[in-house]
Amino acid sequence: MTRITAQPGIMDIALYQGGRSQLAGVTDVLKLSSNENPLGAPPAAGAALVQAAQGMHLYPSTDHAPLRAAIGEVWGLDPERLICGVGSDEVLQFVSQAFSGPGDEIIYTEHGFSMYPILANMAGATPVCVPENERVVDVDAILAAVTERTRIVFLANPANPTGTMLANGELDRLADALPDYVILVIDGAYVEFATDYDGGISLARSRPNVLVTRTFSKIYGLGGLRVGWGYGAPALIDIMTRIRQPFNLSVVQLAAAEAAVRDTDWVKDCAALNMEQRARLTGALRQLGLACDDSHANFVLARAQNEAEADAAEAALNADGILIRRVGGYGFPTGLRITVGNAEQTGRVIAALTRWREGATP
Repeated sequence: MTRITAQPGIMDIALYQGGRSQLAGVTDVLKLSSNENPLGAPPAAGAALVQAAQGMHLYPSTDHAPLRAAIGEVWGLDPERLICGVGSDEVLQFVSQAFSGPGDEIIYTEHGFSMYPILANMAGATPVCVPENERVVDVDAILAAVTERTRIVFLANPANPTGTMLANGELDRLADALPDYVILVIDGAYVEFATDYDGGISLARSRPNVLVTRTFSKIYGLGGLRVGWGYGAPALIDIMTRIRQPFNLSVVQLAAAEAAVRDTDWVKDCAALNMEQRARLTGALRQLGLACDDSHANFVLARAQNEAEADAAEAALNADGILIRRVGGYGFPTGLRITVGNAEQTGRVIAALTRWREGATP
């Protein structure tokens, strides 16, 4: 019998399940299960990637200075307070690994991103789940769960998979009330799809225990490259950088991300398309009797009356070659998370669900 054992918490990790990308027997699959940008990546990012690939035999920079400078220029941030990772997931891992361990607690909310408890268990910390209020983060519930063992609070805003968002005043109240030994991590993967919201940057700029994270996987369309970043106090960034692998991002990742972040017109166009089609999809779902909250992200969470109805709706979409994401693991057994596509794709979803409601076949 082997005497090799895993570190505490590792065997408590449930493997992350991504959105499906294939349907048996279907070639024209419309994948709306992973919140990807229907317009893809900016052309400038593709061109930069191709050019950078000519130097793939060379090691990338270890400090990511050009990318951090570009992010700082676009967002008005000090590059020295930035850290880059393999998607924002790796930045979240840096936080967990650097500031928590066995005996510590990490708080996340009832319908929060499924990576949060995984990250806690990776660090050997105890994940603590607190309830939400009608699918919206409850600040008082978070504060009531804080103990002397709490080290991190993970908060996605806008949230996944609900699409709901905590108001700026409530976010400020949470940051003000947390003890100074607790790090508030504001996961901003979907920030660019929201309005009148800086993603917590003002809080991270003024408070030593607030960190914001961002990704290039959503509005920038670089999900296949895996690039993200975090912004926080110099002391936080210094500690996290010490555990970051020196060559964690390749030359092509760095080049494509730098070109993408500088293409601000592309981001505006993508956000405008998303807002238009999100409103269209939300209105249609409600007319078809599928409840949904106002979303501030690039997806809409439709809620059926029961699991049987959710199964039937998903089957109707699948029959038309459309993949969406069931989110039972997030506490929504009747939920169908649908990525907002372009006008044609949104029309295809609405048509398929309309036929289902009318009892017709595709």
